[in-house]
Amino acid sequence: MAEKYSILQKDFFRESGRWLSTVEIWKKCFNPNLHFIYIFRKSQQYLKTPLLNVFWKLVLRHYQIKYGFQIYPETEIGEGFYLGHWGSLVINPKAKIGKNCNIAQGVTIGQQNRGSKAGFPVIGNEVWIGTNAVIVGGIAIGNNVLIAPNSYINFDVPEDSVVAGNPAKIYPNPQATEGYINNKV
Repeated sequence: MAEKYSILQKDFFRESGRWLSTVEIWKKCFNPNLHFIYIFRKSQQYLKTPLLNVFWKLVLRHYQIKYGFQIYPETEIGEGFYLGHWGSLVINPKAKIGKNCNIAQGVTIGQQNRGSKAGFPVIGNEVWIGTNAVIVGGIAIGNNVLIAPNSYINFDVPEDSVVAGNPAKIYPNPQATEGYINNKV
């Protein structure tokens, strides 16, 4: 049933647990997190339409500054994207994030410029990223992974894991995100 809904509706479903009309989505945009997701998805929708692309990028830039989210329309983020809190979030435009992912405030998902892990992170589905976590480099984060607050990750993480600490350690757990990721699409 979820196939008939747009990616924007799927993002808003994650917050509310129900399918919303366009008017209900607009009403929810009083929440800064949801407002930013709305603008972000609109800028992605019109990425290949010349005039609308410029308009939505300017609107997105305004709200990047206003809310503190540094996420660009070129960033590949799957459906069911959820921002837990607003402010101080940086995601490199070449990073890839799967569906049903939660990201808290203060998170950095960035590039590493040198060494064996040069590149950008690829993050799987159903990943919960806690406050002030840092994920850098050409690494892969598997599906069903919980990244604890204040963790520093610069290595591959297998699926079904909890990662915690600085330096981070991996703790296998088949129920890693159970109770953390609600209203999956």
